[in-house]
Amino acid sequence: MDHRPQAWGRPRDDVYGAYDASFMNSNGPKQNTQQPIVTGTSVIAIKFKDGVVMAADNLASYGSLARFTDVKRLRPFANSSVVGFSGDVSDMQYLDRHLTDLAISEAYDSPDEPRLSAANLHRYLAKLLYRRRSKFDPLWNHLLVAGLDDAGEPFLAAADLLGSTYSSPSLATGFGSMLAQPIMRRHVPDEEAARKLSREQAVDIVKECMKVLYYRDARSLDCYSLAVITKDGVELKTDEKLENQSWAFAERIKGYGTQTV
Repeated sequence: MDHRPQAWGRPRDDVYGAYDASFMNSNGPKQNTQQPIVTGTSVIAIKFKDGVVMAADNLASYGSLARFTDVKRLRPFANSSVVGFSGDVSDMQYLDRHLTDLAISEAYDSPDEPRLSAANLHRYLAKLLYRRRSKFDPLWNHLLVAGLDDAGEPFLAAADLLGSTYSSPSLATGFGSMLAQPIMRRHVPDEEAARKLSREQAVDIVKECMKVLYYRDARSLDCYSLAVITKDGVELKTDEKLENQSWAFAERIKGYGTQTV
């Protein structure tokens, strides 16, 4: 072996011959991302009588490492809709740039006409996700789109990396679909219940869900973003923090911590 620092780990050319890198020039098929690396966890949203409330924490995890603690995963569009991203952060950034270009194009093409409603935006993103899936190069994201539809009614729908879509008075991605969705459905089991829910009640429900996710989901954080979408526009807060969160209750759980016999 050549033990000079600049050649550590390489066989000596005078003994084994010159290094042959031809095997690196592969003529095999094009390969795409097979799994997400840096990811964001749950996004939750619930309808109320005048609009939609959506929330997502600000953590991006590198595997099981809580690596990035200031990643905003709620993206407003044209001050009329909000897109919540769950899944791969690099694909989220790609979609974010794409939505920025789309918003600029819409503003130039029709400055005096209504821009894309949330329903139109959701349909557009679903088609985009399905196209990438059909090319075997999916965007590893699960999206929630919230806002108002063409009739001015609250709109909430989801689209996943396969381009599948569905809608409900309350939606959640990731672990939120198992931990937060039952809480929201208890308050809003159907569209009729959503029409009776006030803004304050919807915000309280979402905050309670974020607290449950912080305690139960190992890939979550106590700092989160909260968006309220109504006919007046988007109100987005990106530095909300859970109040009175404490693990003191764990001391009362049998089996926690050091045990005395």
